[in-house]
Amino acid sequence: MILRMQKGDRMDRLLLEYYIKKSGRNVETYCKDVGISRSAYFRKTHGESEFTQGEIQSSIDCGYVPRESIMQVFFAGKVS
Repeated sequence: MILRMQKGDRMDRLLLEYYIKKSGRNVETYCKDVGISRSAYFRKTHGESEFTQGEIQSSIDCGYVPRESIMQVFFAGKVS
């Protein structure tokens, strides 16, 4: 299944931060692991830009976000 964020999709920043903290790591480590800068992280979590499919996949692969929670975190506007 291919998931793509589209213009207007919302993500749940607080839920992502919860999973980052739950993993025992911090935002700085998350950014390094996913391959984005802190400023890109800020833009993405505040709706100014979007997470790419690769960044979402890295969030799973690096153990930050459980696969079953991807829709709630990155596609919060599409989940009812």
